[in-house]
Amino acid sequence: MTIILLIIAAIFVIAGIVSLIRGQFLWGGVLIVVGLLIGPGGISVFG
Repeated sequence: MTIILLIIAAIFVIAGIVSLIRGQFLWGGVLIVVGLLIGPGGISVFG
């Protein structure tokens, strides 16, 4: 379960960084925050 959450979180963060580079700052910020919540936050809740 931990590996799956880390992979999903990494995908969200990478998508957020790509969105920031493309100029979509709000959407990129949201994706990065969601990725950080899923990653460390999700691991502490589910693990």
